[in-house]
Amino acid sequence: MKAAYLHHWRVDRAEALELQQKLAEKVRRTGEADSVRYIAGVDISAGRFQEMATAAVVVMSYPELKPVEIRVVKGRLNFPYIPGLLSFREAPLILAACERLEVVPDLIMVDGQGIAHPRRLGLASHLGLFLNVPTIGCAKSRLCGGHEIAGIEPGSYAELVDGGEVIGAVLRTRHGVKPLYVSIGHRIDLRHAIRMVMDCCRGYRLPEPTRLAHLAAGGHLSIPVEPEPALR
Repeated sequence: MKAAYLHHWRVDRAEALELQQKLAEKVRRTGEADSVRYIAGVDISAGRFQEMATAAVVVMSYPELKPVEIRVVKGRLNFPYIPGLLSFREAPLILAACERLEVVPDLIMVDGQGIAHPRRLGLASHLGLFLNVPTIGCAKSRLCGGHEIAGIEPGSYAELVDGGEVIGAVLRTRHGVKPLYVSIGHRIDLRHAIRMVMDCCRGYRLPEPTRLAHLAAGGHLSIPVEPEPALR
């Protein structure tokens, strides 16, 4: 899988803020992610004050959701922990893992924000622009905006609103657990993002792609990978 070169990563805080403003204008908020055969989940294991981290990408067949490829990359983080600028800290290592993939995913789910971000460019949107594939932000916590309480039934959601703009959905993925904050990353609309996340939730709070990526990044994934016939 190839990533575009949109900018270098050796930036300071002021340069990162300026880049976010410019890149946010390039994010596409439309798309249906049709003809999806492979879905990937990405996550990174990195402490707030650690210099080293582990990034993981897990590609799954769809709709079966069977793992077909896993890539894990360990490396140094070259940007400090600054809320709202985490993609500059985490994206380079995640992109390195994605660039090792042989199976190119049609959609990527990211454990992080998409446009549900003060400058509308969270990790999912940043990665979507570099990889030029539809991406969805599936965050476990809210970064900005306000919302009503989501219904208790799986699939119920409330709009996440910031400055009068709908920037995501507070989505109940499982009865009796906290909701997820789902937002457009790139090249998909919110309605289809919600549908894809729910379709990938198989009894857990998190959709399977990001759940397995989280396990892989933490070194806790021991499930077998079944290669597609073309890869044998």
